[in-house]
This record gives sequence, C-alpha cells and structure tokens, in this order.
Amino acid sequence: MSGRRLRLLLWHVHGSWTTAFVQGTHEYLLPVLPDRGPDGLGRARTWTWPASVVERSPQQLHGETIDAVILQRPHELALTRQWTGRRPGIDLPAIYLEHNAPEPHPVRSRHPLADRSDIPIVHVTHFNQLYWDSGCAPNSIIEHGIPDPGERYTGELPHAAVVVNEPARRGRMVGTDLLPGFAAAAPIDLFGMSDMPPAPTPGIRLLGDVPQERMHYELAQRRLYLHTTRWTSLGLALIEAMQLAMPVVAIAGTEVGEAVPLDAGVVSTNLRRLHDAIRTYVEEPETARLAGKAGRAHALERYGLPRFLEDWDRALAAVLA
Repeated sequence: MSGRRLRLLLWHVHGSWTTAFVQGTHEYLLPVLPDRGPDGLGRARTWTWPASVVERSPQQLHGETIDAVILQRPHELALTRQWTGRRPGIDLPAIYLEHNAPEPHPVRSRHPLADRSDIPIVHVTHFNQLYWDSGCAPNSIIEHGIPDPGERYTGELPHAAVVVNEPARRGRMVGTDLLPGFAAAAPIDLFGMSDMPPAPTPGIRLLGDVPQERMHYELAQRRLYLHTTRWTSLGLALIEAMQLAMPVVAIAGTEVGEAVPLDAGVVSTNLRRLHDAIRTYVEEPETARLAGKAGRAHALERYGLPRFLEDWDRALAAVLA
C-alpha cells in the first residue's frame, strides 16, 4: 500500500479474526447500533483493539470518507448501499471475505457472489476455496494470522481444553455428541459461549466465555487442546492453542490436516486413535510438551500476523488500483 492509510468499513462479525485484521496500519470503521445487535456490534468488549477502530452509526456513515468495504455476509451489500449511499463493487471498492466452509452442501453450494466479477472473494482456507463454487467471481486465499499470544504452555492440569461456541445448538457440526466419549479418556474443560444444560455429562466442565487474555492463560494450563469440530472453516482457537505451544488432538475435518503438522499432535477420523492420543498426552507430559513446541513453531511461521497483514494490504491495493 506504499504507506497509504486507508479508511475501511467492516462489520464486527468474527471477533478473533477482526482482532488480527485491525492490527494493521489503517483506520477501521465499525457500524454500531443502539442495541449492539449483529449488524451494529461496534467495538469488542472481550478483545483489546487499538484506537484506530472507531464506531460509526448508520447516519454518520453517510458522510464518511471510505476507501473500501470488507463484506462478510450477503446482506451487507444492501446495508452498505443503504448506510453509505454507495454500491459495493461499483461506487465503493469491495472485497467479500468468506469465513465459512460451504453450506448447505459441501460441494454443490454456490457462493452468494459467484456470479459477480466486480467483487473479489477472499477465502480464509484452501479447503474453502476448493469446495465453494465461486463461479466467475475472482477468488483467492488469505490464510489466517493472529497476534502471537506467547509460549505460555504449562500443561499442569491433566485435562483436555475444548473451545466451542453454542455446542447444544450446533450439535454434530461441532462434535458435541463426541464429548462424552472423549471425557472417558480425560477430563474436558469446555470454553466458549455455552448453551449446554447446567448439569452435563460427568467429566465435562463448562467454563463459559472469558476475555481473550484470560482464555490464553486458562488454555495453556491444560495438558492438550482437543478440536472436535466436524465442519467448520478453521477455528482460530486451534491456531491460538498451537501458538501457546499446546499439543493438539483433532478430528481430521476440513482444513485441520493442513494446519496441524504430524509432529504437533494427532489428527484423525479414527476415534480410538484420538482417545489413545489424549491418554498418551495426559500420561506423558514430556511427549505433550515436545508436540506443543513443534506446533508453536509451525503456527508462528504459517499463521503469523505480519504475513497476514501484508497479504491483506496486497488484496486492498488490487481493488483500489
């Protein structure tokens, strides 16, 4: 971007991803509504964001100078036009950031912007780009990057840490049905916005949603990170756990096999192998520690923040050219 400071409009949709994105050199305009609902959440309450992230009401956006908009949901096309008076891809340079793996069908799902050539689609994983039908829309990949939480792993608690939001509502998609079986291998501490009943399966503790800094501290105390999700893009909590130097035991779904190297943990669709891996890490702390160190080295190289921000600056330069 040759040092140019842009004014970028984007909605606060995914807090962890936005936390990384706003570490750049630009100014970030986030819509805010009185109820702070999904279309006007504004600044984060549980993440630390820089002063360059500013809230704007829909009325204020009409008078703002905006260089580009980062779209993340289909209806934001209409919201942008309604709130700014400008049409994404026509009057206002735009990029559509696709966070998710394809739905409702893994290979026959056509992307909402598949027929547009004026708004490029950016996928966050190679899996997503491969499986979404993006039609004639230009599309590329900018893999995740996160601020380094530091090598905090102690593994002092012989428990498996799981981070899942809304495990009851999302059910099999996030592997909620697998948790009782995993709990037989080691106690499970479940973090995230939980909608599970107050008295879940024995061996599973619900620790709820906590601020990011506290989350990193809590995760690093657990012996291993357990990734149970069958169908998701790539949970940023998994990358955070690796950068914390936690060993990983994970369902081999979507991008996970690409993200977790062989020496950083165990990735499989074989539940018995996964249960055995949990027991091994619980019973052999040194094995767990070595796997965690390998995972951290890999995650820092592949999912480091500098590369992520540079990739985004190149993508923005392309739509502004």
